[in-house]
Amino acid sequence: MSIKSPGGSTFPYYYNGGEIHCLKYGSFFGNHDKLMALMKAEEDFIQSTNRRLRIWIDLYETKITNMILLELVQSLLRIKDQIIKLAIVGLSYLGRWKLNRILKKQKFASQRVAYFEDPEKAKAWLVSE
Repeated sequence: MSIKSPGGSTFPYYYNGGEIHCLKYGSFFGNHDKLMALMKAEEDFIQSTNRRLRIWIDLYETKITNMILLELVQSLLRIKDQIIKLAIVGLSYLGRWKLNRILKKQKFASQRVAYFEDPEKAKAWLVSE
């Protein structure tokens, strides 16, 4: 049985024989308050599933500031035990560099994280292995 997550994604989302949880953080442009509220709601939703997940984060068309990166990292840290793999799409090269740097400082580097421009490649990577 599928349900909808706070961001409107079908949960669980089946892709090529695997399950993915999609976090739709894209298209928020500069509306950071709404984005941070959604991050918190998704975090609560993920914690309520009591499952380990392959997570796909869409950041296309959202202005990524240092504050947003820090908030994203804090949210990921709170659910890190539930993350099997993490694919991030739509983040600029500079944004990737900054996020990677913050994640390493927070000892998040042990998690399996990859960055993609193509959503289909991200999903394929998540369900591989």
